[in-house]
Parts: sequence; C-alpha cells; structure tokens
Amino acid sequence: MPVHNSKTSNKLPIYQQISEYLHREILSGRWLAGDRLPIEAELAANLGVAVGTLRKALAKLEEDGLIERRQGSGTYVKRAPEGKAIYSFFHIELVEGGGAPSANTLLVEPRDVTFLASTFPGGRVWSIRRERMLNRRLVAMEEIFVNAEHAQKLEIKDLHESLYLHYETHFGFWISKVEDQIDCAKAPAWVCESLGLPEGSVLPRVQRWSRSNENRVEEFSYTWFDPAKARYVARWR
Repeated sequence: MPVHNSKTSNKLPIYQQISEYLHREILSGRWLAGDRLPIEAELAANLGVAVGTLRKALAKLEEDGLIERRQGSGTYVKRAPEGKAIYSFFHIELVEGGGAPSANTLLVEPRDVTFLASTFPGGRVWSIRRERMLNRRLVAMEEIFVNAEHAQKLEIKDLHESLYLHYETHFGFWISKVEDQIDCAKAPAWVCESLGLPEGSVLPRVQRWSRSNENRVEEFSYTWFDPAKARYVARWR
C-alpha cells in the first residue's frame, strides 16, 4: 500500500539548506574565487530567511574554507569547493535566479514499471513522489524510481530530505553522474493539481538517469516544473 504524507520528516535545518545552496552556486561557477557575495541583508532577503540564519550558513562555509569575510568590505569566495554539494545535481532555480532548494515527500509505494524492466529486475521499483521548493515556494513536482532491491520496506519517515544522501548512508552507493533529457509533455493530473495548474497542462519535464559510483543506473526520475516560477539552468566552469 502507498504511504502518504504532507511533510518529509528528516529535513535539513534551514541554515544548512542555505549553506548547501551557496555551496552549490559556488561549485557551479555562479560565483568564482575572488567574487564578492551580495551584502548579507540583500542575500537574506532574496533567500527569504533571517539575517541570523544566513550568518549561520556563512559561518559554516567560512569554517570549510570556501569564503572569507573582510571587515568593512564584505564576504568573498575564497576557493571552489572540492567534492559535491548535496544539491550539486539540482538544476532548477527561480526565474529571477537562485533559490534555496528543499523537498517534501508525499508518497512512497512499490511499483512494477514496464519501461524500466531492462534497467531494474522486472521493473520493480520504489516510486517516490515529492514537492520541490525554492525559498520555500513550490515550483516543481518529482516522481523518482529507485531500484527496489535496496529496501524490502520503505516509508516516508525513513527517507532523508536529500535522497542522494539517503542512498549513500542507507543503500551503500552514491550518485556520481547524471544524464538529463529535457522536453515538454502533458503533466499527470496529480502534478497539475499540486502545482495549481489546469488539468492537461503541458509543462517542461526533466527526465534523469542517475548512475552510482559503480557506473550502474540506480535511479530514474521525472521532474515537472512551472515555467512561470522556475527554469532549468546548467553552468560549467
């Protein structure tokens, strides 16, 4: 039986969401070594958080050696991070730019998905449906299919807000690379209803194949997003 919920239990603290977002933006090349970040009041307002929360996030980045604060001048990127941020593969951002990601898991259920039968044994998967927010504003819906062999039982309360972190800590693999294919398609009724759009709306859709550190496909996902609120962005450096 599917398990429903309106909130994800294992959520990242807001300051850590902000820290991970800034880590991702530096990693992607939005801000390069030597660049000055926006002033704290402006950055906090853009992210929809209190200045105190932002400062806690910046303190974490400073502790990690990624930024430095210069008295009377501002906060500067010190170096690019090594490794990956939790949200380093998340490429949806607000139309106006940026946005700290978060997620709510709505449903978890076992399914047999025919088109995935050649990828996962018999197409047996766990289906996970989630809301995706930027600055706590709902912008996208996800359906994620992960190989069912990794868990005999899976409930919402078991899942971390970051599924990639959950895979690493509970399933014994991590996602090392992804392939995204972007098109426009008629969104399922549950997606339209969740996003407050007319049934049958055609939306941008990201199809993602995610491979593990052993170069094995472990996850396939759909992400539908509202183009009036969000966009897909990829940066290279």
